[in-house]
Amino acid sequence: MTCFDCPRFCKVDRSKERGFCGGKDKIVVAKVIENFKWEEPCISAEKGTLAIFFAGCNLRCSYCQNKQISHKCEGKEYSPEEFRAYLSSFDYSKYSALEFITPTHFSSLLCKVFEGFSVNTTVVWNSGGYENNQMIEKVSSFVDVFLPDFKYADATLAQKLSLAPNYFEVASQAIKTMIKCKPNIWQGQRLVQGVLIRHLVLPGQSQNSIQVLDALKNQLGAPLVSLMSQFVPIGKDFDRKILPLEYKIVLSHAQKIGLNDGYFQEMTSANDKFIPKF
Repeated sequence: MTCFDCPRFCKVDRSKERGFCGGKDKIVVAKVIENFKWEEPCISAEKGTLAIFFAGCNLRCSYCQNKQISHKCEGKEYSPEEFRAYLSSFDYSKYSALEFITPTHFSSLLCKVFEGFSVNTTVVWNSGGYENNQMIEKVSSFVDVFLPDFKYADATLAQKLSLAPNYFEVASQAIKTMIKCKPNIWQGQRLVQGVLIRHLVLPGQSQNSIQVLDALKNQLGAPLVSLMSQFVPIGKDFDRKILPLEYKIVLSHAQKIGLNDGYFQEMTSANDKFIPKF
């Protein structure tokens, strides 16, 4: 079966070869962390998530904080039936949510997992935002909360860092579809259905961040956002963290245009102790 899981449309038969993401015809899990509390408070809540980190990625950004697992697709392999049984083994009363981290390239397999199956908790889809729009509609049958990145408005930057010059157009449409499929529903301080859009400010790229924020405002009004300062240099493209002034410029612009609903990190978040050990 040829692969159409993401916007790269590699069209490879993953039982015989790998596409850009490195994915196989089985779900590949790199790491599982129980009671994972490093997400936004409305996601982690008091108990933390059951965080399942998938191996491989359809973006493979050069600066990825999880580069050890995103740039190669190695880990424990599951057929859809085996992964369904694995998910069934957990007591979900112990967690605030079931969180899938970088699941995009396993979308069609995860759809098979959830055929006639459900878990008794909020399901979170934590992705890079580079999504096949039609696949988002399909996974919304079992996903409650979408947690996408919105990385780039600058096509040249998207090509340089993620080999995805059409990132802005693709992510814009995917996020619009997420919001259409899952309007925000709160239970107290917890987001149990909806969309929280993340943006990571990169060193020397304040203008890209401002363009991203303007696009969010112009296209979506006042969505729930998470503006992140947590960048730690990994890879060849950046050799420093962001400067306090760079983040202040972006944060001030968000406030100026009325994007005040969400989360805004402190500069102390830029610490590699927050990167999981893989």
